[in-house]
Amino acid sequence: MATAASRACSGSSSAPICSPSVSNAWRRDGSLLDDWGPDRLTAPQRRDLMEIVEDRYGNGSILITSQLPVDAWHEVIGEPTFADAILDRLVHNAHRLPLDGPSLCKSQT
Repeated sequence: MATAASRACSGSSSAPICSPSVSNAWRRDGSLLDDWGPDRLTAPQRRDLMEIVEDRYGNGSILITSQLPVDAWHEVIGEPTFADAILDRLVHNAHRLPLDGPSLCKSQT
């Protein structure tokens, strides 16, 4: 039976919530959610994310990269009860590293 983490990383959902290149990361001490948002999560994705966050909380780290400000994450998760529970666990004891400056993706000519 597939776990929420493996379903999320395998791309079985219409929009994976993590990068497929880190599918083995769920078995390690840390997990990565790469390029978080901006698409709103579906109900199965919310449940999977909640399961992942609950599993990691107190047991390992979650590294999240996003172009969205944390204030917008509640809307991305969608359902207020899930959003509150997930974000409470994610931001509790979190270390934020906000980056500012020009994009490194733009070609420099």
